[in-house]
Parts: sequence; structure tokens; C-alpha cells
Amino acid sequence: MTHSNPTNHRKQQLRWQLILASNTDSLLGGPGDALTRQRAKALDFLYDREYGERNVRPGSSFGQGGSEDSQLTVPDWINAIHELFPKATIERLEKDALERYQMEEMVTNPDLLRRAEPSETLLKAVLRTKHLMNQEVLTLARQLVQKVIAQLMEKLAKDIESPFTGAINRQRRSFLKIAKNFDADTTIRRNLRHYDPDTQRLVIHTPYFHSRIRRQLDRWQLIIVVDQSGSMVDSVIHSAVTASIFYQLQHIRTHLCIFDTNVVDLSDRCTDPVETLMQVQLGGGTDIAQALTYANSLVDNPRNAIIVLITDFFEGGGRDRLLTITRQIVESGTHLLGLAALDSNADPSYDREMAQDMVNRGAHVGAMTPGELARWIAEKVRG
Repeated sequence: MTHSNPTNHRKQQLRWQLILASNTDSLLGGPGDALTRQRAKALDFLYDREYGERNVRPGSSFGQGGSEDSQLTVPDWINAIHELFPKATIERLEKDALERYQMEEMVTNPDLLRRAEPSETLLKAVLRTKHLMNQEVLTLARQLVQKVIAQLMEKLAKDIESPFTGAINRQRRSFLKIAKNFDADTTIRRNLRHYDPDTQRLVIHTPYFHSRIRRQLDRWQLIIVVDQSGSMVDSVIHSAVTASIFYQLQHIRTHLCIFDTNVVDLSDRCTDPVETLMQVQLGGGTDIAQALTYANSLVDNPRNAIIVLITDFFEGGGRDRLLTITRQIVESGTHLLGLAALDSNADPSYDREMAQDMVNRGAHVGAMTPGELARWIAEKVRG
């Protein structure tokens, strides 16, 4: 356990005032507050460099040593500041990390990504900083994203597909790497350029798989609309993967849209969740009503349509507009499901009052894992 002295405490207070400026009073909290300690730890990781308190090895800007219970890594720190501070403060911290303390590794050192173990934590860090990356690092980051997404696809595919599984569809490619669906002919044909005549070996760079057909179900529309505010990053990741898996189901026509104060339709990229995620711009405002209005415009047959709205329900636009479009969607016969979280934990933080107002107008609201969402949709489709 470490103990602070008055000098260090005063230094930390000055640091808070410097970084948070007019937001200090609202963000500091009490000295024993857990959130305050988390924020202080994130600031210490960066600003202890100012005083030489942290033993930073030459050529490294990650920060090592110290007597804290655990040390942050750069990806941990990136995720922490995005979860703990408002957007203006995040921009200031990133700017200081890059310019004041030369933490170029965060965005310019390819070795950081080459050494990194693919994980959802690192994936979130990439999504939050890709706008700062140079082209070389962005290419490496994309490769890392591909590895993490492949792991997630394999992990989630069975849970999502099982309520809809049927016969193999040999006319449609699947991105789900399931052995029984392996398409040997296509795999060999499309990888022939990697044949090595010297060793007489064919190197498989990209394997191909068949999709599967869902039997005895009418064609439905599934419109997934995802809030890309910073607090929804876990749900954004899982939404991209979930939409891609749903897209493989022949009798469900899947749309995917992301939104802040604008709506971006990524339906044409549903087959590639990596490309979807690289299009995401985390942060910004939130206009849920506009997103639902756009989703509703995509509906062909309300009785065979499901709109899945993934958001924290903190509406930045007009509250009345949101409740009006909610009522219109429900009264038209479209199923409207609002999810405060779509990830492996399904542990949301959201505007409960707004969510309840939408429930009162006929929407379903909850928090689900991707597998639970698949089962919910299967129940609606089967009636």
C-alpha cells in the first residue's frame, strides 16, 4: 500500500486543475471516491513523467516501475481515459501524450502492434485512436482487428446461428470458419496464386466456407442501429460481428447503421465486420430519433421487420421526437427492441427514464448477449 504526503496531494490537485480546467469541481469528487482514484491513476500514468517520479526506461514511453498495485499499459491507459473523462479532456490528454511526453509508440511505433496479443481491450484502444495513426501503423492495426474479430466470430457463431441453422447454401460465401461448412474447391481455386513450385506446396492464405440455409421461415428484415458514442464501444464491436453473422442467414435481410448526430448506413459492408469497425468514429453527439426515423424508412413489410436499437438512451436530440417515432414504429407493426448493451457481459449503464418512456409506447428494452439476441429474434420470426 502507498501513502500520499501533503506535497504529492497538492501536486495532484494542481494537476487536476490544469487538465480539467472549468470541469474540475464536477469531475473531482471526494478524495476517497473510487472514480476519483481511477482518474488520478490515469493522470499519474501520463503526468508523473513531468516530475521524474516514474522510472521510464530510455526509449520507452510506456511508464514502468512505481509502487502501485498494478501498472497500466498503453492500451489500458487509452481505454481508461476514454471511459473516465469527457471528450475535451481526452483530446487534451492524447495531445499531451503525443506532443509533450513524446508517447509516439501509442500511434507510430509498429512494434507495439506487432508485439501485442490480440484482445478486445487492444481492439477498443485501436478504435479509439485510429484517427491518430499513420498509414503504416493503421495497416498493422487493421491486421490486429482482423485477428480479434476472427476470434469473436468463432466464439459467437454457434450461439447466433443455432436457432436458424438448416441446409448448406453452396451459392453464398460465409465468413464463419466452421469445419463442416469448409469449401475445399473454392479455397484451392482462389489460393492457387500462393502455390510454391519449388516445394510443391499450396499455402492457404484465405479459407472459404459455405453459408447455411434456414428452413421454413419467411424472409424477414433485421435493421440494427448502433449508437457510436464512446460509452458504447463494446456494443459497437459486438454489433458489427453479430450483423455479419446474421447476414449469412439467407432468409433474414440484414441492415447495419451507426449513428451520432448523423446516420451512416453500412449495410453494404455487413459481410466484413473489420471494415465496418474501421468506419466507426467514436464520440460526438447523439440523435436517436433521427436514427430510428432512418431505420423506419428502410422497412418494407412492418409485420416482418425487426429494428434493434443499441444505445444508452441518452438522447441529445428532441425527447418528444424520439417518443413520437417510437410510437409510430410500434403502431405500424414493426418489432422494436432497444438494447442498452449488446456484449458478452450485458451490463448496461443507460438513461432508465427514457428507456421506460419507450417501453410505455410499446418498445421492448433490455440488455443482451449476442446469443440472447439471436434467440429473441428467432422467437419473433417463428411467431
